[in-house]
Amino acid sequence: MTDTQTPLSAPLAELTTLRLGGPAREIVRCPDTRSIVETIQELDEQSEPVLVIGGGSNLVIGDAGFDGTAVVLASGRIEFGSGRESGRPHVVADAGVGWDDLVAATVEAGFGGLECLSGIPGAAGATPVQNVGAYGVEVADILRSVQVLDRRSGNLRWVSPTELGLGYRTSNLKHRDDFVVVAVSFWLNEDRESQPIRYRELATTVGVAPGDRVDAATAREAVLGLRRGKGMVLDADDFDTWSAGSFFTNPIVDGPDAPAVLDRIAVRVGEDVAIPSYPAGPQPGTPVDPSNAGTPTAIKLSAGWLIERAGFGRGYPSADAPVRLSTKHTLALTNRGSATTEQLLTLAREVRDGVLDSFGVTLRPEPVFVNCVL
Repeated sequence: MTDTQTPLSAPLAELTTLRLGGPAREIVRCPDTRSIVETIQELDEQSEPVLVIGGGSNLVIGDAGFDGTAVVLASGRIEFGSGRESGRPHVVADAGVGWDDLVAATVEAGFGGLECLSGIPGAAGATPVQNVGAYGVEVADILRSVQVLDRRSGNLRWVSPTELGLGYRTSNLKHRDDFVVVAVSFWLNEDRESQPIRYRELATTVGVAPGDRVDAATAREAVLGLRRGKGMVLDADDFDTWSAGSFFTNPIVDGPDAPAVLDRIAVRVGEDVAIPSYPAGPQPGTPVDPSNAGTPTAIKLSAGWLIERAGFGRGYPSADAPVRLSTKHTLALTNRGSATTEQLLTLAREVRDGVLDSFGVTLRPEPVFVNCVL
């Protein structure tokens, strides 16, 4: 180390839900939008690398850490309003607001709309970046606008959903550093009712037919119960929740490739076994053939189902392993208390490669990787 280098000494692991990763040079907590803007602009002027952290629920940080400054979004404003353009109620939240805190606040205030996304860890600002979704609802369904800091110009501006390229667990914000989300706004239902209950498991739990609506508070409690049963609600005493949530997205197979892929899976698991698959429709950036209008161009498969059928059961590889698949949910890779990031990545590679070898399907990771690669 030269005399001009500063040792990394600011721990980052506890800022992530995986509780993994090496340190940063410095950590700066920003309690409001003004401090976020001023801090990032000052660091940019110094050519200091910046890592923006909200809830840390979708971050995998390398063991070597981050050679720069981590800016933690600690802003907490939540405001309700009614859009002049529609009269429909909405909520505005700072990026640093805990996502489930925001969902709870909307339900407690008598509004529906966000309840199916209850219990998802992380901060509100990350939800449009990932186009977070669960139980038949995703952010794209309810997003009103996103306020971003343009680091190139230094300006704050509100961006409409149509500008974000929202797709399955992605957006055009996901892999770019020039925009920082500082606030988000979502449409709400003023009749206290939920979004239509599209997810069959949730519909069964609340006792309605798919497509029906229920009281938002009822839907929220049902979702929280389902997520707890899968180890997907944060609990410091439960290592099954020391994760980045679903580590892999459900794979989407292009329409022309789907029959061969389904045949290969059937050969492996048996012709009489039902393969969970759903129409995925055209994907963002994929040209649409007018001659095939109305025909699904792709199918979505269940990553968790493929992982299990490839031989990776819940709790894999063993009870004493430092990193395991959750004992409740095969999509979550969990730190059992003493793991390293490299150990996590080793298991992730084994699972990814095992599914590819078994079925010819490539699993793609959902988290963002910092100073490490899968």
